Parts: sequence; structure tokens; C-alpha cells
Amino acid sequence: MRFADKTVIVTGGAAGIGRGCVNVFHAEGARVGIIDRDAESAGQLADELNATRPESTFVAVCDVAETDDLKAAVDGLAAKLGQLDCLINNAGAHPPATALEDFSAEQMQHLFQVNFLSTYVGCQAALPHLRKTKGTIVNMASMTAVLGQHLSTAYSATKGAQVSFTKALAIEAADDGIRVNAVLPSNVDTPLMHAWANTLDDPATALKRVAELQVLKRMASPEEIGRVCLFLATADSSFVTGQAIEADGGAALDY
Repeated sequence: MRFADKTVIVTGGAAGIGRGCVNVFHAEGARVGIIDRDAESAGQLADELNATRPESTFVAVCDVAETDDLKAAVDGLAAKLGQLDCLINNAGAHPPATALEDFSAEQMQHLFQVNFLSTYVGCQAALPHLRKTKGTIVNMASMTAVLGQHLSTAYSATKGAQVSFTKALAIEAADDGIRVNAVLPSNVDTPLMHAWANTLDDPATALKRVAELQVLKRMASPEEIGRVCLFLATADSSFVTGQAIEADGGAALDY
């Protein structure tokens, strides 16, 4: 097992990409801390995993936009886990397609709080724990950080901030033996993706169109993105830091 006797905290770990990360790391022997505002989904996932390996998964119910709560959640889970080897800053939000003029400054401030400041604060809270293990940080950004996205200027900007932050923190944290990287997925087959499609007249056609944006002609599974994170958290990537790994199924090749 590639992460036996090690630990990971995943924000937004109860669903979608975060859930994929939790499942992948747990299957590789990790003890896992889930931070999520959905207490029911997080609890159900923890129960499922603890049924296969008791006392292996813990939950902190938290809205990552609440700075003090997020810090307390990271510290509390690190204490329960006994150490911290990896933090995955995955929690985030993608608002509906909206023109810049129609997306207020107040909306942008909240989106920035959720998508970027939660990453910033999560890292602040995790660094004292990661120094003890010479651990790793993985920030979940998006291909929109480098490609942009129609009517998603605000979202793309928050993801671009994550990438710049990742590179700068990698320089700062290197003195402590901590590696910091970002993962930039394209389209991922998550409940959120299906919920979006279900708002349209023809959900099946919409999902097919999204899948065909990748040259592989499909979306990623959450576990595929989780395996990229696992690579970045293990010694397999021991000479990799400050990188924005484009896990995009070749979408950028035919953009």
C-alpha cells in the first residue's frame, strides 16, 4: 500500500473529486480526515470506510468559507489522526455561467473566500503539522486557470490565484521539506456535473458534448483525479514541487 501509516486531510471530501481522493487514499492504507459542510454525506462515507478499517476515517463538519472554523477543523483532525502527511485543498464552488457585469463584487468576494482563501487558510493551518512529517500539499485548481471559460471569468480568476499561490508557497515551504503542487482537472464525472446537466433541456446530449471536449472523448472519474493527487503525495513525485499538473484528458490540445 502506497500510503500505509500516513494520513491525509481532504476538504470537500464528501462528494465529487474530494470523495474520489478520500477513496483512493483510504484504499492505499491512509488514515483520512474529511472536512465538509455536508454532515450527512461525510458521516455516511466515514461509516463505510470505518466498516472496512475501524478508526481509519474522521470527519470535521465545516464551511471552508469560515476561517476560524477551518483552522480548528484542520487542527482537530490532525490531532485525531496523530500526524498530518498531506493536505488536499479540494473544496470549492462553481457558480452558474454569468457575465462579468452581472456578477457582483459581493458575489466575487464570497467565491474568492470559498475557492482561494480556504486554500490559503488551510495551508496556514496545516504547515505546522506538515513540517513534522515533511509532508505535501495538493491544491485542486482547474484548467480554467490557464484556458479561461466562457461566462466564468470570476471562477477562472479564483483558480488562477490558486495556481500562483501554489508556485509561491512551494518556494517558501521547500526550506521545511514540504512539497506543494496543484492539480488542474478538466471535466470530471461528478454529481455536480449531472446536476448541471439536469437543468438543461437535454441532459444526455449536454453530458456527451462535455465528454467530447477531451481528446479522450470522456470525462475523468473522481478516482482518476484522486490517483494524480496520490502520486503528488508520495515519494514517486519526490522531485516535483510548484507544478500545475494538467489532468485534462487532452482537452487543451484541441482547445
